[in-house]
Amino acid sequence: MGAMSRSLSLAFSVLLVSLLVVSATDYEYKPEKSSSEKMLTKVIGIQGTILCKTGSQLIPVKDAIARITCVAVDRKGYETAPFSKLSSPANAKGYYFVTLSPAELERGWRLRECKVYLEKSPVKSCNVPSDVNNGKTGATLPSPRLLKTMNLYSILAFVYTPKAPAAAAIPPVPRGY
Repeated sequence: MGAMSRSLSLAFSVLLVSLLVVSATDYEYKPEKSSSEKMLTKVIGIQGTILCKTGSQLIPVKDAIARITCVAVDRKGYETAPFSKLSSPANAKGYYFVTLSPAELERGWRLRECKVYLEKSPVKSCNVPSDVNNGKTGATLPSPRLLKTMNLYSILAFVYTPKAPAAAAIPPVPRGY
């Protein structure tokens, strides 16, 4: 019985080791996602307003355009190059809206991070982008409002300003001491 017991024990050990080897070779590393890297998988809508600040007044900029720039992750978890999409021109109240859909992406890509920027003002007297609400540096998407057909993100108002007055001519500094 001692030899038979050792044989069974050895056979069981070999079986256990072979199962571990097989399961280890089927393992694919999938890094954990932090909450800041959550994947955007549904259709998303982005809305906001674009204004012009002249003096103390804020005036809507009709036909202004916002740019949405996103990074996606491919099937294997590799980050893609950033890509952009322009909003439709803003209406008379300065309101713009744009949608992004997973169907617009390469197969298997998932949106990871998107930012919204000021892109264009058709008003020549008010076309200098300001960084109010990160219009120049890029506003990150806030928490969405969950609708049946999409996740809707509302961006705080972006602001253009009139052209800065030309700086007074500064005399050239003489060379030497």
